[in-house]
Amino acid sequence: MGILIPLLLIFLACLIIWRACDGFEVASDYIGRNLSEGVRGGTINAISSSIPELFTTLIALFVLADRDGFAVGIGTTAGSALFNGMIIPATCILAVIGTVLAGVKVKSVDVSRKVILRDGVALIVCEFVLILLINGEKLYWWQGLIMMAMYATYLIFMIRSMRSSQRRAAEQATNELATSGLATAGQVAPIDSIDVTENTSADTDQASGFGTLFYWLSGGPLLDLESMFVTDKQRQEIKDETWNGWPLLIVSTTVIAAACWFLVKACEWLGTGNDVHPSYTLLGYEFVGLGIPAMFVAVIFASMATSVPDTVMSVRDALDGDYDDAVANALGSNIFDICFALGFPMFLFTLVHGPIEMSPEVAQQSGELRLLLLVLTIVGFFVYFFGKKHVSPVGIEFVEMRRGKAFSLLAIYLVFVIYIIGRSVDAPLANSIAAMLQRFLVLLPAFT
Repeated sequence: MGILIPLLLIFLACLIIWRACDGFEVASDYIGRNLSEGVRGGTINAISSSIPELFTTLIALFVLADRDGFAVGIGTTAGSALFNGMIIPATCILAVIGTVLAGVKVKSVDVSRKVILRDGVALIVCEFVLILLINGEKLYWWQGLIMMAMYATYLIFMIRSMRSSQRRAAEQATNELATSGLATAGQVAPIDSIDVTENTSADTDQASGFGTLFYWLSGGPLLDLESMFVTDKQRQEIKDETWNGWPLLIVSTTVIAAACWFLVKACEWLGTGNDVHPSYTLLGYEFVGLGIPAMFVAVIFASMATSVPDTVMSVRDALDGDYDDAVANALGSNIFDICFALGFPMFLFTLVHGPIEMSPEVAQQSGELRLLLLVLTIVGFFVYFFGKKHVSPVGIEFVEMRRGKAFSLLAIYLVFVIYIIGRSVDAPLANSIAAMLQRFLVLLPAFT
């Protein structure tokens, strides 16, 4: 029971986060409706789907406090980064290939080379800076500030990139108008294309008898904030662009925060059973968890629970044919997780309580986890980038992603999970890899 209770709580938190993020997605999509494809995926979509990671880290620091809280935070963000970068693109590829979109059978997921380079390189740079920045046993407010500044820089670059693309599209449209009388470039997707108007989660779930059953069993009538806030009247306001999406955004955020609190407590309970935390108490009874470090619990369980919105949103984009947004959301979410979802809670906590002091063990685990994250991200980037390419009629270069790449990404994540499990049970091979990572980390400067 000591293990089953927190696992059930994690499942419940995952369910609430998923349902609440549906409403958050609708509101954020409306607010960011004028952003271009690729930019929307890396900014609005990435932020909206990564809110659970931000709240998990924030609550972990202020509830568990100090070393345990930061361990859960770094574990959640690092685990989510690997999940987002490997599992989500692989899921999108496997979900789309073989389906029929616009009357054409999909044989590959074609992603813009520019999107992969832009978000992939930005993610690698952020992870490298993170290794240099958090390489010691004390953490200060200015480190969190630098991490937030990195994300602000990324946002500014994305917005400037969008404006530059819009200018080029406008020039192209003008040229086409002059030559053929038709201006087809640079159009912004109509507001009718937002998922809520035609493809709400409730409508999709209830499309069949099984869908209806799943909708009720998954708590749809109670947790479906989208159906509560978006009625026929609001759908018409969305079409007219007069809707106020902020109430749904605020309520969804509050529900997500509450679910993340349960998620943090579940990770804390699941990590009991060691000398530091021998047990946990619930309703007057004592229970014992797995007895593994909280960081490793968060890497697997919390990261998967908080990555559900990213997965759902990216798969939806992919099934709609928005492959750039699907990949940009996954990679952009990682940048948000690493820079802001970790940087802001650390900045806020250290301003209120002073520097975070980690034990040598937690500092070592954190360091090796971040270094391993960088190595696997680089490997994943090579899987993304290299392969068959083609150029569209308008001159955009695309990289083809087929089932082979999907299985390669899944294998990378599987290696990561096996390593984490090995470290939690002190497997000799996993400890040898950890020792090798530590030998590299000691060569780097430490901010203590």
